[in-house]
Amino acid sequence: MMNSPMITILGPTACGKTAVATQLAAKLGNAEIISADSRQVFRGMDIGTGKDLSDYEVDGQHIPYHLIDIAEAGTKYSVFEFQRDFLRAYENICSREHKVILCGGTGLYIESVLRAYKLVEVPINPKLREKLEHRDLKELTKILSTYKSLHNITDVDTARRAIRAIEIEAYYQEHHIDETQPFPKIPSLTIGLNIPRELRRERISQRLRKRLEEGMVEEVQRLLDSGVPAEALISYGLEYRYITFYLTRQLSYDEMVRQLEIAIHQFAKRQMTYFRGMERRGVKIHWVDATQPIKGIVEQITDHLTSM
Repeated sequence: MMNSPMITILGPTACGKTAVATQLAAKLGNAEIISADSRQVFRGMDIGTGKDLSDYEVDGQHIPYHLIDIAEAGTKYSVFEFQRDFLRAYENICSREHKVILCGGTGLYIESVLRAYKLVEVPINPKLREKLEHRDLKELTKILSTYKSLHNITDVDTARRAIRAIEIEAYYQEHHIDETQPFPKIPSLTIGLNIPRELRRERISQRLRKRLEEGMVEEVQRLLDSGVPAEALISYGLEYRYITFYLTRQLSYDEMVRQLEIAIHQFAKRQMTYFRGMERRGVKIHWVDATQPIKGIVEQITDHLTSM
Protein backbone atom coordinates (compact mmCIF):
# COMPACT_ATOMS: atom_id res chain seq x y z
CA MET A 1 0.00 0.00 0.00
CA MET A 2 1.14 3.55 -0.69
CA ASN A 3 2.21 5.97 2.00
CA SER A 4 0.29 8.90 0.49
CA PRO A 5 -3.43 8.90 1.29
CA MET A 6 -6.18 8.10 -1.15
CA ILE A 7 -8.21 11.13 -2.19
CA THR A 8 -11.98 10.70 -2.05
CA ILE A 9 -14.23 13.17 -3.88
CA LEU A 10 -17.92 12.96 -3.08
CA GLY A 11 -20.99 15.12 -3.40
CA PRO A 12 -24.56 15.18 -4.68
CA THR A 13 -25.50 14.65 -8.30
CA ALA A 14 -24.73 17.56 -10.68
CA CYS A 15 -22.03 19.10 -8.47
CA GLY A 16 -19.19 18.37 -10.92
CA LYS A 17 -17.35 15.52 -9.19
CA THR A 18 -15.95 13.87 -12.33
CA ALA A 19 -14.52 17.10 -13.75
CA VAL A 20 -12.82 17.91 -10.44
CA ALA A 21 -11.42 14.38 -10.10
CA THR A 22 -10.00 14.28 -13.62
CA GLN A 23 -8.49 17.76 -13.41
CA LEU A 24 -6.92 16.82 -10.08
CA ALA A 25 -5.54 13.60 -11.56
CA ALA A 26 -4.03 15.56 -14.43
CA LYS A 27 -2.37 17.98 -12.02
CA LEU A 28 -0.96 15.18 -9.87
CA GLY A 29 0.36 13.51 -13.01
CA ASN A 30 0.31 9.90 -11.82
CA ALA A 31 -3.21 9.41 -10.48
CA GLU A 32 -6.01 7.04 -11.46
CA ILE A 33 -9.70 7.23 -10.66
CA ILE A 34 -11.90 4.54 -9.13
CA SER A 35 -15.58 5.25 -9.70
CA ALA A 36 -17.97 4.87 -6.75
CA ASP A 37 -21.21 5.00 -8.70
CA SER A 38 -23.69 2.15 -8.40
CA ARG A 39 -24.99 2.52 -11.97
CA GLN A 40 -21.90 3.49 -13.97
CA VAL A 41 -20.70 -0.10 -13.58
CA PHE A 42 -23.23 -1.15 -16.25
CA ARG A 43 -22.39 -1.22 -19.94
CA GLY A 44 -24.77 0.60 -22.27
CA MET A 45 -26.08 2.85 -19.50
CA ASP A 46 -24.11 5.94 -20.46
CA ILE A 47 -26.22 9.07 -20.81
CA GLY A 48 -28.56 8.29 -17.94
CA THR A 49 -25.70 7.59 -15.52
CA GLY A 50 -23.63 10.60 -16.59
CA LYS A 51 -20.43 8.72 -17.32
CA ASP A 52 -18.99 11.81 -19.02
CA LEU A 53 -16.09 9.79 -20.40
CA SER A 54 -14.90 12.83 -22.36
CA ASP A 55 -13.89 14.33 -18.99
CA TYR A 56 -11.21 11.66 -18.72
CA GLU A 57 -9.25 13.38 -21.50
CA VAL A 58 -7.52 16.45 -20.03
CA ASP A 59 -5.29 18.55 -22.30
CA GLY A 60 -4.46 15.51 -24.40
CA GLN A 61 -3.76 13.36 -21.34
CA HIS A 62 -5.88 10.25 -20.78
CA ILE A 63 -6.85 9.75 -17.13
CA PRO A 64 -7.15 6.02 -16.32
CA TYR A 65 -10.43 4.99 -14.68
CA HIS A 66 -11.73 1.84 -13.02
CA LEU A 67 -15.14 0.23 -12.20
CA ILE A 68 -16.96 1.78 -15.15
CA ASP A 69 -18.53 -0.55 -17.76
CA ILE A 70 -17.69 -3.75 -15.87
CA ALA A 71 -21.14 -5.41 -15.66
CA GLU A 72 -23.95 -6.20 -18.07
CA ALA A 73 -27.05 -4.03 -17.94
CA GLY A 74 -29.94 -5.97 -16.45
CA THR A 75 -27.79 -7.75 -13.85
CA LYS A 76 -27.39 -7.00 -10.15
CA TYR A 77 -24.31 -5.39 -8.64
CA SER A 78 -23.97 -5.21 -4.86
CA VAL A 79 -21.88 -3.31 -2.35
CA PHE A 80 -20.10 -6.62 -1.66
CA GLU A 81 -19.05 -6.78 -5.32
CA PHE A 82 -18.03 -3.14 -5.24
CA GLN A 83 -15.74 -3.71 -2.25
CA ARG A 84 -14.17 -6.71 -3.96
CA ASP A 85 -13.63 -4.84 -7.24
CA PHE A 86 -12.47 -1.67 -5.48
CA LEU A 87 -9.79 -3.55 -3.58
CA ARG A 88 -8.50 -5.21 -6.75
CA ALA A 89 -8.30 -1.86 -8.54
CA TYR A 90 -6.76 -0.11 -5.53
CA GLU A 91 -4.02 -2.70 -5.13
CA ASN A 92 -3.34 -2.66 -8.86
CA ILE A 93 -2.93 1.12 -8.91
CA CYS A 94 -0.73 1.10 -5.81
CA SER A 95 1.46 -1.64 -7.28
CA ARG A 96 2.39 0.86 -10.00
CA GLU A 97 3.02 3.56 -7.38
CA HIS A 98 0.25 5.75 -8.73
CA LYS A 99 -2.11 7.82 -6.59
CA VAL A 100 -5.72 6.73 -6.10
CA ILE A 101 -8.76 9.02 -6.41
CA LEU A 102 -12.10 7.53 -5.34
CA CYS A 103 -14.90 9.55 -6.91
CA GLY A 104 -18.66 9.16 -6.77
CA GLY A 105 -21.99 9.83 -5.20
CA THR A 106 -23.05 6.40 -3.93
CA GLY A 107 -22.66 6.95 -0.21
CA LEU A 108 -22.90 3.31 0.86
CA TYR A 109 -20.12 2.32 -1.55
CA ILE A 110 -17.85 5.10 -0.34
CA GLU A 111 -18.56 4.49 3.34
CA SER A 112 -17.93 0.75 2.99
CA VAL A 113 -14.36 1.62 1.98
CA LEU A 114 -13.67 4.59 4.25
CA ARG A 115 -14.99 2.84 7.36
CA ALA A 116 -13.38 -0.48 6.35
CA TYR A 117 -16.52 -2.60 6.42
CA LYS A 118 -15.85 -6.22 5.59
CA LEU A 119 -18.99 -7.43 3.88
CA VAL A 120 -19.84 -10.92 2.69
CA GLU A 121 -21.99 -12.10 -0.18
CA VAL A 122 -25.47 -12.67 1.23
CA PRO A 123 -27.66 -15.23 -0.57
CA ILE A 124 -31.35 -14.71 -1.29
CA ASN A 125 -33.66 -15.95 1.48
CA PRO A 126 -36.92 -17.03 -0.25
CA LYS A 127 -38.78 -17.75 3.01
CA LEU A 128 -37.96 -14.34 4.47
CA ARG A 129 -38.92 -12.60 1.22
CA GLU A 130 -42.25 -14.42 1.15
CA LYS A 131 -42.89 -13.32 4.72
CA LEU A 132 -42.12 -9.67 3.92
CA GLU A 133 -43.49 -9.27 0.41
CA HIS A 134 -46.88 -7.89 1.51
CA ARG A 135 -45.43 -5.29 3.91
CA ASP A 136 -45.31 -1.66 2.83
CA LEU A 137 -42.21 0.52 2.96
CA LYS A 138 -43.14 2.08 6.30
CA GLU A 139 -43.48 -1.33 7.96
CA LEU A 140 -40.27 -2.62 6.36
CA THR A 141 -38.32 0.45 7.49
CA LYS A 142 -39.54 -0.10 11.04
CA ILE A 143 -38.34 -3.73 10.91
CA LEU A 144 -34.97 -2.62 9.53
CA SER A 145 -34.56 -0.10 12.36
CA THR A 146 -34.62 -2.95 14.91
CA TYR A 147 -31.25 -4.22 13.64
CA LYS A 148 -27.92 -2.64 14.56
CA SER A 149 -27.92 -1.71 10.86
CA LEU A 150 -25.31 -1.87 8.16
CA HIS A 151 -27.65 0.37 6.24
CA ASN A 152 -28.51 4.02 6.48
CA ILE A 153 -32.31 3.93 6.43
CA THR A 154 -32.49 7.19 4.43
CA ASP A 155 -30.94 5.29 1.50
CA VAL A 156 -33.74 2.69 1.44
CA ASP A 157 -36.45 4.23 -0.71
CA THR A 158 -38.41 1.25 -2.10
CA ALA A 159 -39.94 -1.87 -0.57
CA ARG A 160 -37.66 -4.04 -2.73
CA ARG A 161 -34.53 -2.37 -1.39
CA ALA A 162 -35.85 -2.51 2.18
CA ILE A 163 -36.49 -6.25 1.92
CA ARG A 164 -32.95 -6.80 0.62
CA ALA A 165 -31.55 -4.70 3.48
CA ILE A 166 -33.48 -6.80 6.04
CA GLU A 167 -32.27 -9.95 4.30
CA ILE A 168 -28.65 -8.84 4.71
CA GLU A 169 -29.14 -7.78 8.33
CA ALA A 170 -30.82 -11.08 9.20
CA TYR A 171 -27.98 -13.07 7.59
CA TYR A 172 -25.33 -11.15 9.52
CA GLN A 173 -27.21 -11.69 12.78
CA GLU A 174 -27.84 -15.38 12.17
CA HIS A 175 -24.23 -16.11 11.25
CA HIS A 176 -22.75 -13.77 13.89
CA ILE A 177 -20.75 -11.84 11.31
CA ASP A 178 -19.05 -8.63 12.39
CA GLU A 179 -19.24 -6.16 9.51
CA THR A 180 -16.03 -4.52 10.73
CA GLN A 181 -13.90 -7.65 10.59
CA PRO A 182 -10.53 -6.98 8.89
CA PHE A 183 -10.63 -4.97 5.68
CA PRO A 184 -7.67 -2.77 4.76
CA LYS A 185 -7.87 0.53 6.59
CA ILE A 186 -7.15 2.98 3.80
CA PRO A 187 -6.18 6.54 4.84
CA SER A 188 -8.12 9.08 2.80
CA LEU A 189 -8.33 12.81 2.35
CA THR A 190 -12.08 13.10 1.81
CA ILE A 191 -13.35 16.13 -0.08
CA GLY A 192 -17.04 17.01 -0.32
CA LEU A 193 -18.27 19.31 -3.07
CA ASN A 194 -20.86 21.63 -1.58
CA ILE A 195 -23.30 23.43 -3.84
CA PRO A 196 -26.20 25.71 -2.81
CA ARG A 197 -29.57 23.99 -2.99
CA GLU A 198 -31.10 26.34 -5.56
CA LEU A 199 -28.07 26.15 -7.86
CA ARG A 200 -28.08 22.37 -7.51
CA ARG A 201 -31.73 22.29 -8.53
CA GLU A 202 -31.02 24.55 -11.50
CA ARG A 203 -28.13 22.36 -12.65
CA ILE A 204 -30.20 19.20 -12.29
CA SER A 205 -33.00 20.66 -14.43
CA GLN A 206 -30.58 21.91 -17.10
CA ARG A 207 -28.73 18.61 -17.18
CA LEU A 208 -31.95 16.63 -17.51
CA ARG A 209 -33.00 18.66 -20.56
CA LYS A 210 -29.54 18.25 -22.08
CA ARG A 211 -29.52 14.49 -21.59
CA LEU A 212 -32.96 14.15 -23.14
CA GLU A 213 -31.71 16.13 -26.15
CA GLU A 214 -28.63 13.89 -26.35
CA GLY A 215 -30.76 10.76 -26.71
CA MET A 216 -31.40 9.40 -23.23
CA VAL A 217 -34.83 8.04 -24.22
CA GLU A 218 -33.27 6.31 -27.22
CA GLU A 219 -30.60 4.82 -24.93
CA VAL A 220 -33.25 3.20 -22.75
CA GLN A 221 -35.09 1.96 -25.84
CA ARG A 222 -31.88 0.31 -27.09
CA LEU A 223 -31.48 -1.45 -23.76
CA LEU A 224 -35.05 -2.76 -23.95
CA ASP A 225 -34.53 -3.83 -27.58
CA SER A 226 -31.35 -5.70 -26.59
CA GLY A 227 -33.33 -7.85 -24.18
CA VAL A 228 -32.81 -6.08 -20.87
CA PRO A 229 -36.08 -6.63 -18.95
CA ALA A 230 -38.17 -3.55 -18.19
CA GLU A 231 -38.30 -4.66 -14.55
CA ALA A 232 -34.50 -4.54 -14.32
CA LEU A 233 -34.34 -1.02 -15.77
CA ILE A 234 -37.09 0.14 -13.42
CA SER A 235 -35.12 -1.27 -10.47
CA TYR A 236 -32.13 0.96 -11.36
CA GLY A 237 -34.26 3.98 -10.53
CA LEU A 238 -34.35 7.61 -11.67
CA GLU A 239 -33.80 8.04 -15.44
CA TYR A 240 -34.13 4.34 -16.24
CA ARG A 241 -37.23 3.90 -14.13
CA TYR A 242 -39.23 6.83 -15.47
CA ILE A 243 -38.15 6.55 -19.09
CA THR A 244 -39.09 2.87 -19.01
CA PHE A 245 -42.49 3.87 -17.65
CA TYR A 246 -42.82 6.24 -20.63
CA LEU A 247 -41.68 3.68 -23.21
CA THR A 248 -44.08 1.07 -21.81
CA ARG A 249 -46.90 3.65 -22.00
CA GLN A 250 -47.41 3.97 -18.27
CA LEU A 251 -46.63 7.71 -18.39
CA SER A 252 -46.92 10.43 -21.01
CA TYR A 253 -43.70 12.14 -22.07
CA ASP A 254 -44.47 15.36 -20.20
CA GLU A 255 -45.48 13.50 -17.03
CA MET A 256 -42.36 11.36 -17.26
CA VAL A 257 -40.15 14.45 -17.40
CA ARG A 258 -42.02 16.11 -14.54
CA GLN A 259 -41.86 13.10 -12.23
CA LEU A 260 -38.24 12.35 -13.14
CA GLU A 261 -37.12 15.88 -12.36
CA ILE A 262 -38.78 15.72 -8.94
CA ALA A 263 -37.21 12.33 -8.26
CA ILE A 264 -33.69 13.55 -9.10
CA HIS A 265 -34.09 16.55 -6.78
CA GLN A 266 -35.23 14.21 -4.00
CA PHE A 267 -32.31 11.88 -4.72
CA ALA A 268 -29.77 14.71 -4.40
CA LYS A 269 -31.31 15.65 -1.05
CA ARG A 270 -30.99 12.04 0.16
CA GLN A 271 -27.36 11.97 -0.95
CA MET A 272 -26.56 14.99 1.22
CA THR A 273 -28.43 13.40 4.14
CA TYR A 274 -26.30 10.29 3.74
CA PHE A 275 -23.03 12.25 3.60
CA ARG A 276 -23.97 14.17 6.77
CA GLY A 277 -24.68 10.81 8.38
CA MET A 278 -21.23 9.60 7.37
CA GLU A 279 -19.76 12.59 9.20
CA ARG A 280 -21.71 11.68 12.35
CA ARG A 281 -20.35 8.14 12.03
CA GLY A 282 -16.77 9.39 12.06
CA VAL A 283 -15.83 10.16 8.45
CA LYS A 284 -14.04 13.52 8.24
CA ILE A 285 -15.21 15.38 5.14
CA HIS A 286 -13.53 18.62 4.05
CA TRP A 287 -16.28 20.56 2.30
CA VAL A 288 -15.31 22.94 -0.49
CA ASP A 289 -17.37 25.41 -2.49
CA ALA A 290 -18.30 23.69 -5.76
CA THR A 291 -19.33 26.97 -7.40
CA GLN A 292 -15.76 28.23 -7.69
CA PRO A 293 -13.64 27.46 -10.78
CA ILE A 294 -12.35 23.88 -10.94
CA LYS A 295 -8.78 25.16 -10.84
CA GLY A 296 -9.47 26.73 -7.43
CA ILE A 297 -11.00 23.51 -6.10
CA VAL A 298 -8.00 21.50 -7.31
CA GLU A 299 -5.62 23.95 -5.62
CA GLN A 300 -7.53 23.63 -2.33
CA ILE A 301 -7.28 19.86 -2.50
CA THR A 302 -3.54 19.92 -3.22
CA ASP A 303 -3.09 22.36 -0.32
CA HIS A 304 -4.85 19.86 1.96
CA LEU A 305 -2.55 17.12 0.69
CA THR A 306 0.64 19.06 1.39
CA SER A 307 -0.53 19.91 4.90
CA MET A 308 -1.19 16.27 5.85
